[in-house]
Amino acid sequence: MKQLALAILATLSLCGAAQAHSVKKDAIEIIHPHINEPFAGARSAAAYMAISNEGEIAIRLIGIDTAAAKVTSLHTTEHGSDGVARMQPIAGIDIPAGETVVLEPGGMHVMLMGLTAPLKEGDMVPATFLFEQMGPVEVEFMVDPTDGVDHSKMGH
Repeated sequence: MKQLALAILATLSLCGAAQAHSVKKDAIEIIHPHINEPFAGARSAAAYMAISNEGEIAIRLIGIDTAAAKVTSLHTTEHGSDGVARMQPIAGIDIPAGETVVLEPGGMHVMLMGLTAPLKEGDMVPATFLFEQMGPVEVEFMVDPTDGVDHSKMGH
């Protein structure tokens, strides 16, 4: 899985506006935490990243706090038999020992609902990641170019 994290960093380094950054604490590395720039007037946005656990025990992400949104929650995307993708809140995300978990569009992600101010490409948004086994980790989300999806109209 370490190769996956390296592939993510290599891909991000090729993107002009998206400069990869990461935060490391103990055995956990949070790789390129970012928010795709929401449309003007959007009330919500989605955040993505990769989380690598180089430790010997599993770690569980149980939440993210940021002043940029009134509510944040961990979500996953479930694809129904009707072919429709639906976002569902989840209580936590397990990062197994020696593995990398990727939060990405169409999969697990963080929802920021009730944005407290506009988010513009290039902004850095302070946040605190809450892990069960190791406590808080201070991180900054980078606001990347838009992904073309209006997350405020997705029925979260």
